[in-house]
Amino acid sequence: MKKDEYYMDLAIVLAKKGGGNVNPNPQVGALIVKEGRIIGQGYHEKYGEAHAEINAFKDCNESPEGATLYVTLEPCAHQGKQPPCFEAIIKNRIKRVVIGHLDPNPLVSGKGIKAMKEAGIEVSINVLEKECEELNKIFFYYVSQGLPYVMMKYAMTLDGKIATSAGQSKWITGEIARQKVHQDRSRFMAIMIGVETLILDDPQLSVRLENGKNPIRIICDTHLRSPLASKIVSTATEIPTIIATAESNPKKQASFLKAGCEIILVSCLEGRLNLKELTKKLGEKGIDSIILEGGGTLNASALKAGIVQKVQTYIAPKIFGGKEAPSPVEGHGIEQPNQAYLLERPQITYLGEDILLESELL
Repeated sequence: MKKDEYYMDLAIVLAKKGGGNVNPNPQVGALIVKEGRIIGQGYHEKYGEAHAEINAFKDCNESPEGATLYVTLEPCAHQGKQPPCFEAIIKNRIKRVVIGHLDPNPLVSGKGIKAMKEAGIEVSINVLEKECEELNKIFFYYVSQGLPYVMMKYAMTLDGKIATSAGQSKWITGEIARQKVHQDRSRFMAIMIGVETLILDDPQLSVRLENGKNPIRIICDTHLRSPLASKIVSTATEIPTIIATAESNPKKQASFLKAGCEIILVSCLEGRLNLKELTKKLGEKGIDSIILEGGGTLNASALKAGIVQKVQTYIAPKIFGGKEAPSPVEGHGIEQPNQAYLLERPQITYLGEDILLESELL
């Protein structure tokens, strides 16, 4: 591995520490290297707080003058919640800046690089570009589309069942796989289910990890049938909760608003919530990522609406059987194999006895 790639790889590892705490900002890591030694390092730790480059400068144990700065994403060049980072880079007399990926944000892209070059700083770009893009896939999608990145997640048996014929699903996978689920919940900004899952399973959708961050909970409930005593509705004052509904009657909404829920009105399409409209409204609220943990009906609707970017399938070495046992994607389905939803870049991870298969929608 070349020197620049070596240090950029370390910066990527640093950046991942901010996962789940910086949304809708990107995860960014930075290293300051002088005469072959790392003299400072930092990452973007929390949304609205100091950026990675600033934290790296604060961490320096000697003057950074003449050093090389490695940063996973192009330094910002606009005034937001924090001042432009390129100004601190110039002020600290950095000799060279190595950038992993250009910023897709039109407010930023290329402007900081131009200013640094004009100040006499050498700039190298696109070092471990693919790895840095993978690091911030959610951010890039959100900035370019204005929509949340949606990952459909479900656990199933070898025969493709997400519950028994009696509707029981606890537990299909083992503890290691369930731990991974909570890690992802902490990393994503929101989690979405349908009202049928709420009624049947009464989940809390919280994160059971030390220092974990609970996602915003979203219930797709066309006619406001969510039980007020459910774990999600009854804890809406503790964990942000959104109910997406087509029910506009203020009297029906009142009890949910009193419980602390936020109501988002969405139109119907073929008798179900218009999920494209919903994700657009959620994106406008600053929600950049959603884990879809719905049942077969909501999953089918999401695929049909074209809102899913990634599918995460946990597979347990079990067989439930049963003609009436639910499957991950239901609805009408397709008639011909060539009408299938196609996925690419499959990745397999072994989690104890279970398998995690992750693929992206074409």
